[in-house]
Amino acid sequence: VQLQASGGGLVQAGGSLRLSCAASGRTFSSYAMGWFRQAPGKEREFVAAISWSGGSTYYADSVKGRFTISRDNASNTNYLQMNSLKPVDTAVYYCSARPSRVVVSDTKRYEFWGQGTLVTVSS
Repeated sequence: VQLQASGGGLVQAGGSLRLSCAASGRTFSSYAMGWFRQAPGKEREFVAAISWSGGSTYYADSVKGRFTISRDNASNTNYLQMNSLKPVDTAVYYCSARPSRVVVSDTKRYEFWGQGTLVTVSS
């Protein structure tokens, strides 16, 4: 499956952005989807994940209550709504997919990755 992330940009602290991840190539609805981010000089970290049906979601503690992951299987797209953004959220955000119904946070268990989209939050 091929993934294309978009929606990044520059926003002030407290603002919002919505990232999109368009998937193509195989049956999108049979994949669990995830979002990860990588700040300069840091390792890639888990942000959020959603099950193939959308019925289960999982968030990193650092974004819980501020970010919402969702998906639209009809359009092969998943979304990350980011509210109350903070400067520490500044990073390149990557969408990912794994051919499983199980939602996980481990980077190594995701098989497919998009190219990343940069989110910059100014103070």
